Amino acid sequence: MAKAKEPYDFYSPEAEEGRIRAERDKARKLRKTRWWQQKTAQGICWYCGQKVGYANLTMDHIIPLARGGHSTKDNLVPCCKECNTKKKSSLPVEWEEYMQKQDAQTRESF
Repeated sequence: MAKAKEPYDFYSPEAEEGRIRAERDKARKLRKTRWWQQKTAQGICWYCGQKVGYANLTMDHIIPLARGGHSTKDNLVPCCKECNTKKKSSLPVEWEEYMQKQDAQTRESF
């Protein structure tokens, strides 16, 4: 009996680019909503917890679009530019590992 193919066996780069483009459009629309204004009002980065002011926050996908994430309210958080740049397309567990290494290096330097 032939093995059934999994959905990921039919990967299409063009389809993935289209999905990501559509998700970015959704994120742009959500950025204009009252919901996003409330999320950014305190000006606090979701990752590092620093108060940077709402004008210095970016919208970040907790699970990045490139890793299968979606532009939904439960996957979007306000993030400072520094954390967003460092996080790139990391998953939450990868980001936690990175932060733990940074903390360890900071403690070793004292």
